[in-house]
Amino acid sequence: MARLNMTVATERLRLAQPFRISGYVFEHADVIVVTLSDGTYQGRGEGGGVFFLGDDVAHMQEQLAGARAAIEAGVTREELRQILPPGGARNAVDCALWELEAARSDRPVWLLAGLEEPRPVRTTFTLGADTPEVMAKGARDYADAKAIKIKLTGDLPLDIARVQAIHAARPDAWLSVDGNQGFKAEQLDPLVAALGAAGVALLEQPLARTRDADLEGYRSPIPVAGDESIVSLSDVSGAVGRFDIINIKLDKCGGLTEGLLMAARARELGLGVMVGNMVGTSLAMAPAFVLGQLCDIVDLDSPIFLARDRTPGAVYHDGHIHVGAEVWGTRTAAMAATE
Repeated sequence: MARLNMTVATERLRLAQPFRISGYVFEHADVIVVTLSDGTYQGRGEGGGVFFLGDDVAHMQEQLAGARAAIEAGVTREELRQILPPGGARNAVDCALWELEAARSDRPVWLLAGLEEPRPVRTTFTLGADTPEVMAKGARDYADAKAIKIKLTGDLPLDIARVQAIHAARPDAWLSVDGNQGFKAEQLDPLVAALGAAGVALLEQPLARTRDADLEGYRSPIPVAGDESIVSLSDVSGAVGRFDIINIKLDKCGGLTEGLLMAARARELGLGVMVGNMVGTSLAMAPAFVLGQLCDIVDLDSPIFLARDRTPGAVYHDGHIHVGAEVWGTRTAAMAATE
């Protein structure tokens, strides 16, 4: 490949209001934006890192500084998987390489990946943890949402009250809950029973990622998804017998290249596939939207929580997300970003 020039920019994304999950309250998120140029065409990628692994902006910048020479020498996406570990830095570079190839060949990323033209897909809309009354109001305010994801904290009585209030407010919506590692094994039975009574269709990461063995052989009537426990391709096989679904996030696994490999491996093993996101703009949602075409569940709502998203950006309509060719992954998008 021709030599490349890599630029790395840092941006602070401010949330419209604080967002709470188990153990964390977010008011902003810092991301990096990598641009790779060959002198004629360019490609872009956004990386937010993984907060629970200490993968912050400083860590991503350090990794990119160490890999700069190899990347600028003209790295391929497969070579990149050997140069950088899974995480936000590799995600940003990988996605930039995809868009650069799309610009050079004048073929969209979805076509390069062997997929059909992307269609709008239903996405979950997330409710941060709060009082049952506030969360019920939030569910009602999501008037167009067909699917709602509920953040829980591990306080079992309060969490059950939260779910019940949301179910009463939106009995028409598909519901999932995300424990974000907040529960203990002895809480699973009463939690699952309450979730089932409220019509919840998915339980995501109830236990700490260090306690996956507690899920071995656990029979839940509600599918259980692994998120924090499933970082990259090497973790997928270990999900069998513990999880029913894996949640792929490009910031965890290190890009669209790895995400596609994970989805294929999960299907081989009989696992369901979900795509999610860390805090990011529509530039980060775009490659995840491509992966979402292969997924059973899509959770790509981060831009709606930002005080300001990129323009052009993802379109949310009737409970669905669509990321058009003008946002990322085409020659048109890549060239427009230089203007």
